[in-house]
Amino acid sequence: MSLPELTDQLDEHRRRRVVHGREGIDLPAAQRAVSDLLVALGRDPAAEHLADTPRRVAHAYAELLTPREFNLTTFPNDEGYDELVLAKAIPVHSLCRHHLLPFQGVAHVGYLPGERILGLSKLARVVELFARDLQVQERLTKQVADWLQHHLEPKGVGVVIEAEHQCMSLRGVRAAGARTVTSALQGALREDARSRQEFFALAGVNG
Repeated sequence: MSLPELTDQLDEHRRRRVVHGREGIDLPAAQRAVSDLLVALGRDPAAEHLADTPRRVAHAYAELLTPREFNLTTFPNDEGYDELVLAKAIPVHSLCRHHLLPFQGVAHVGYLPGERILGLSKLARVVELFARDLQVQERLTKQVADWLQHHLEPKGVGVVIEAEHQCMSLRGVRAAGARTVTSALQGALREDARSRQEFFALAGVNG
């Protein structure tokens, strides 16, 4: 996936339009592929209950793989706030790139502000920006942290994702309820032990 693009539109606040920069999804081709898959699985795509399945599946995957564009709004850190800002339990929904099965859970995203602070809802938007893709959890976690560090330029960033993978709970080992935890740290949250411990404690994770 190419890096999400930013378009500057500056006013009294700093607003940057974030677009995902991915190629469009070919819905007719996706529908044909689903129909072929049904045949390969020994099912009749012309059967009454399956006749509209290729269209539904194609549109479902298009929705799951297309993040919404948004304005990344930041504000001057006029008060010089230098403590951790943390958004907990941001819902995460993504697709395993190995099995095309969903994984879902929550993300805890925090940062130590530098010269600017971020509109809080934008932390959830950034998670969605990378989650709506064919993913592995480790990559997703690092992408969110790296993107925030690069575009916000805070003193540090921390991201923890806890998720259950259907490729693990429904097939293979069938370990229903097992959750995978990944973390990515940047700046002071990586280098300073006290800041790192504070982030993990507030996120409810043993660091």
